[in-house]
Amino acid sequence: MDLEVVRTFVAIAETGQFQVAAVDLSITQQAVSKRMAALERDLGVRLFNRTPRGAELTIDGQAFLPHARELLRVAERAVASVRTGRRPLRVDVINSRGAASGMMRGFHRTHPDIELDVLMLFDIEPAVAAIRSGTIDASFRAVAAPGRPLPEDVESVRVLDEPLQLLIGPAHALAGARSVTVAELAGHRIWIPGIAPGTEWAAYYDDLVAEFGLTIESTGPNFGSDALLDTIADTPALATFMGEHTRLIWPADHGLRRIPVIDPTPVYPHSLLWHRDNPHPALAALRAHLAATTTGHDDATWVPNWVIPR
Repeated sequence: MDLEVVRTFVAIAETGQFQVAAVDLSITQQAVSKRMAALERDLGVRLFNRTPRGAELTIDGQAFLPHARELLRVAERAVASVRTGRRPLRVDVINSRGAASGMMRGFHRTHPDIELDVLMLFDIEPAVAAIRSGTIDASFRAVAAPGRPLPEDVESVRVLDEPLQLLIGPAHALAGARSVTVAELAGHRIWIPGIAPGTEWAAYYDDLVAEFGLTIESTGPNFGSDALLDTIADTPALATFMGEHTRLIWPADHGLRRIPVIDPTPVYPHSLLWHRDNPHPALAALRAHLAATTTGHDDATWVPNWVIPR
């Protein structure tokens, strides 16, 4: 059904005059008449009675009017869902408990009027594909992983260097330390289950192991953070790495400790990715917010040499 014809019908119904409807729609009265004739022919009913006072709705016209108005409202919502600045800003944060999620919560607190769709994609390749297709507006990633340069139409800015911390149980040999050096971690078992080969965090930990001679075990399925915390609490010889901004809650009797790693501090580099031609006004607001509220850790820190400089 031609929405312009439906819009013309509603205009006549609301004004009661073909001529007034024509003025409101910026078309000729002849065009209005032709549209109504076509609509009545398609529907097989008369919608208006022409009288000296103007146009009056027939019983069929009265029945059709609320549906015609709803058609126009649906069309407006459909256009608004994709119109730049009218639809929500869609951002990939990888996971719900990490630093990227925290940054987006901070943005929402500062800009509660901006609608957001927050989603979680696993790997960088589908995230970049979604950015290029317009499915999402931005993604938080560590870029660029070795051998995986970003396409020319995808831009990035490094927004946060997140220090790694050692997460251990109360019976671990380092449980009493206020901080540990990277050298002190050599020989200790560090367990990070489910590191998927080819991911950006797999590349990060590969370089960390090679640089400092650490032992990182990725054996076993990844049953999620709760299972990881249970295992670390119950296994004195086991530790894991956790980002400083990762939000975790565990039972009090676990007695877990988060210990800073120093000399140097390994930091995980979070960058924001977006398409260079994306015109969504909220994207500019997000970039400005991140530039104003996040800081790096440039002194005594370590990142892989493939990470884009700040």
